[in-house]
Amino acid sequence: MDMNRRNFFRVSGAGLVGSSLVALGFSPTAALAETRSFKLARTTETRSICPYCSVSCGLVMYTLGDKAKNVKASIVHIEGDPDHPVNRGTLCPKGAGVMDMIQSPNRVKVPQVREPGSSEWKSISWDEALTRVAKHVKADRDANLVTTNDKGVTVNRWNTTGFLISSASSNESGYLSVKIARGLGLVTLDTQARI
Repeated sequence: MDMNRRNFFRVSGAGLVGSSLVALGFSPTAALAETRSFKLARTTETRSICPYCSVSCGLVMYTLGDKAKNVKASIVHIEGDPDHPVNRGTLCPKGAGVMDMIQSPNRVKVPQVREPGSSEWKSISWDEALTRVAKHVKADRDANLVTTNDKGVTVNRWNTTGFLISSASSNESGYLSVKIARGLGLVTLDTQARI
């Protein structure tokens, strides 16, 4: 460094100001020694599957809450699961936006029904929703099950109802869904994966 008179005064002035601040207690060592806490340090990690398409990418969801009786845990972060064989930690834009879908104020969290002739949706309990679905399924199957064809061969076909299986399900739950639907006699089965 070329030390002329002007540079000498600058260096001396900076040294004087720095030593004065340290003498007054403004030492940066305490600030530099403190590390930031990891934002996910106190969270609970849960693995899940993305609900959007048939690829079924793995997600890691982090919830914050101490699991006390009246404390509701909230999801604070979602990322791709690096151990998942399908996506290996990557997510498409829709999968990366799962957090927005979960925390949306417009998200429907309870079953709703719109009665015939009404224009309003009303919330019902899960028990009532499952009971209503079961009653409708039974009534339609009882009225429309074809037990034999025109040659007298037993076919047990239920042609008036279809079943759409979720593509975000695992292989095991998809297999069980198909078994139940075929056991009821359903002929029309499809999955979102074909859409």
